[in-house]
Amino acid sequence: MSVAVTTSRRSARKAKGDGHLRRGEILQAAERIFIAEGYEGATIRKIADEVGVSSTALYMHFPDKSCILAEICDRTIRLLLERNREIAAKPIDAVVRVRMMLEAYMRWGLEHPNAYQLVYSQQRPLSADLWPDDTVDLSKQCYETFSGVVREIAASGRLRTGTADSAAQAFWMSCHGVVAMLAARPNFGWSEAGELIQVTLDGLMNGLVVD
Repeated sequence: MSVAVTTSRRSARKAKGDGHLRRGEILQAAERIFIAEGYEGATIRKIADEVGVSSTALYMHFPDKSCILAEICDRTIRLLLERNREIAAKPIDAVVRVRMMLEAYMRWGLEHPNAYQLVYSQQRPLSADLWPDDTVDLSKQCYETFSGVVREIAASGRLRTGTADSAAQAFWMSCHGVVAMLAARPNFGWSEAGELIQVTLDGLMNGLVVD
């Protein structure tokens, strides 16, 4: 099985006067270049060429590449947070909600491999600016929403081992490993992604949670 990762595809340069430049085009092009060449290797010129516009036109939307990276991460984390909150609010058993959140997390990562790698699989470049406070807060909210449901399981005495914190972290780290490996080694002979997700979830839930 292979996981499809978006490949670089340069857009035709837009004609002068055709000032229709969507921020989404820039963000998608930047994702591809950040993954292919790393943050340090990416330049505004390369991103502009990928989109098919001049560097000057791109600067009208983003003052520098650190702002592009920050917005990619912000958008990605907001999507995950929305999914977490929706599942956490469901009036169903906490164990079921945790499993649903973990599955949603892995499927979300496989649906957005480039953005996922930027947010969770690459060391933050030293030359990049610090994340905006809002982005840092969103990331914390994602984890706290998930760990809050794990705390419900712990409070009911259904954890086989560990604490609410260690269990939540073990859940997250294990699922991250699945997504990261599928994205990083697409040519390995992996089993079908859906099956891997279910086997991982079965192992985690049976190992850490009392029925």
